[in-house]
Amino acid sequence: MTEIHLTGRAASPGLAIGPVTVLAAAAVESRRVTGDPAQETAALKAAIEGATAELAELVEAEQGDAADILEFQVTMLEDDALAEGAFDAIAAGTAADQAWRSALDAEIAGYRAAEDEYFRARIADLVDIRDRVIARLNGADRSAAIPGGSVVAGDDISPSAFLAADWRRGGAIVLAAGSSSSHVAMLARARGTPMVVGLGPLSWEERPPALALVDGDAGTVIFDPQPETRRLFEQRMNAANDVRAIADAGRAKPALTAGGRRITVLLNIAAPEDLAGVDPAICDGIGLVRTEFLFGASQGLPDEETQYAAYRRILDWAEGRSVTIRTLDAGGDKPIAGLTIDGESNPFLGLRGIRLSLSRPEVFRLQLRALARAAVHGPLKVMLPMVAVPSELDHSAMLLDAEIAALRADGIVCARPPLGIMVEVPAAALRAEDFDAAFYSIGSNDLTQYTMAAARDIGAVADLNDTGNPAVLALIARTVEAGRARGVEVSLCGDAAADTRLTKALLATGLTTLSVSPVAVARLKATIATVSP
Repeated sequence: MTEIHLTGRAASPGLAIGPVTVLAAAAVESRRVTGDPAQETAALKAAIEGATAELAELVEAEQGDAADILEFQVTMLEDDALAEGAFDAIAAGTAADQAWRSALDAEIAGYRAAEDEYFRARIADLVDIRDRVIARLNGADRSAAIPGGSVVAGDDISPSAFLAADWRRGGAIVLAAGSSSSHVAMLARARGTPMVVGLGPLSWEERPPALALVDGDAGTVIFDPQPETRRLFEQRMNAANDVRAIADAGRAKPALTAGGRRITVLLNIAAPEDLAGVDPAICDGIGLVRTEFLFGASQGLPDEETQYAAYRRILDWAEGRSVTIRTLDAGGDKPIAGLTIDGESNPFLGLRGIRLSLSRPEVFRLQLRALARAAVHGPLKVMLPMVAVPSELDHSAMLLDAEIAALRADGIVCARPPLGIMVEVPAAALRAEDFDAAFYSIGSNDLTQYTMAAARDIGAVADLNDTGNPAVLALIARTVEAGRARGVEVSLCGDAAADTRLTKALLATGLTTLSVSPVAVARLKATIATVSP
């Protein structure tokens, strides 16, 4: 066999070798049609309920962004309007699987034709939902679609398909399309799974390749390598493993540049469970705790005691290190039943983050009370997401002070945590000095998306969604300057902090604090050590 060399875009770093598993389009399987509308209706209802239960199981096994992505699909499946057309077609005599496919295909076509990029970006979720329900109707088993340790090749891969696979045995993802800024790419980076996107058509004349070598750093893939090519690649993998071992050995050491400059390395976590087995000594504290894990659709809105216990658990783990907890960042692609607004024409520019919290003060006040109570157990800082104007910070500060006064009046021990903002709206970056914030934390994901007007999960504009773009770096530098002038800390907690290709450029802006997932600490510290001065 002749080697096939393809070059795409790096989406998740690392090297991998493994057998190729082609991620084919969902097969259309035959099923026994009853011909009875009542039975067909019951079959579709059962398939929808089963698919929802499958996703709910995946949600329970995940935290943070992974759970948010799946929760979105659960919310869609639980919307009766999604299946209304299918049930009407069944009543007219159409088989359940045909009715569902037609209804979802029509919905997908509508999303594809939408002017709003947000809706076009949700097509993959609808396709995933469609195929999951059809698989339930046909009795097909989707769980064994991706063998562990394989190199998955296809046009694209859905978040739920990625999360259903066991990546602990190795493997990689290589896609004809896809985006380096997509949800799946984000999940792959968090799990250390190499991923290459934008390879172009993956077509083989006779049979699919048996083996692939994947370079997630360079964005290259070699299918059916010759023995010598494989031998040299394995040498590279062994060398990379040695480098990783050295980096892992230095995880607990301070992060210093080649010139001796001290860089603070913090952790991003999505739930207390993320800290299981993690040694606090590897970090200087926690730079981002996403509190969305407390507000899952299956759990309902959390009470004050539930929140207080979770926040205290994280502070106890930190052993006196600073912990920054972000207030609820719902909305956009993170809907929460009973809280977020349905039917917004552009949810990413709608009622999300601090805007939503201020519009629901009864929910916001409860979270602020729990945070103020937890603040007596360690150096807690509270961060507000999606702040655009100073009045949002000021209003939040008034609510926090009011709740602290109420707690003290009731004899409940509490403390006032420093209140800072997440800088992810260009307006906040441009005028950061106008905010009376105790600290700034740059959210590079949204700051990049809003600056470049390019969504991170749309492949066609993936090249534009680049934190290394001079315009984005200029906004980061502007925020750092404002923090220096005001004498307050500035950190960066978005995906860019873990992208070691950007480390030198980020430190050049003046940043001295980066926050990443626990799995990225060793690699980041090793990269920092190569930066001069």
